[in-house]
Amino acid sequence: MSAAPTDEIYERYLQKAISEINELGDEIGRAGDELRVPVLGSGHPLADVFLLKYEPRPSEIQEGVAFYGRAGQALLKSLQRLRVDPLAVYGTNCLKLAGQDPEEARPWLVRELHIVQPKLLVAMGEPAVAFLNALEFPLSDPLEPNVDGLQRFTGTIEALVIPDIDAALDEAPAKTAFWNAFKAVGPWFAELPPY
Repeated sequence: MSAAPTDEIYERYLQKAISEINELGDEIGRAGDELRVPVLGSGHPLADVFLLKYEPRPSEIQEGVAFYGRAGQALLKSLQRLRVDPLAVYGTNCLKLAGQDPEEARPWLVRELHIVQPKLLVAMGEPAVAFLNALEFPLSDPLEPNVDGLQRFTGTIEALVIPDIDAALDEAPAKTAFWNAFKAVGPWFAELPPY
């Protein structure tokens, strides 16, 4: 029996990731109610780039989707400017429900990271970094919140710590600080080998 072609193997991994991310979404959905609306991650289930912020904003809660609204639009423009394929990106929040206890949310983020298996984790803001460090993700190094450029998160995942996009939308100095940190994603993405 010959080995399956690379694209067939990828398709199998993709179908498995889609199934697992849907199952996780269903579980998060069941944990919510009228007061604690679930906000699910969005994007490619095998994305190279994993965007992470701490908690959902009102527009995300209203739609039930992470990075919905101003932050998502700003990120989309930034990704286009950096020539990063938006289809190679997955975005989510640490907390999946508004006002959620972080202990309740941690296992869900661990599962999300295991499903997506990103190559780059972009942690937005110190609360997201603290949340990640508290995960004690297998074989991970703690992230330093004040380090410029890439850091090792695991043997297969690099990390970039940047300012929180939600806090960077209204003032020019905050936008500049966000952009100056986020633009490192462009050269990193350009160096990825083709599939």
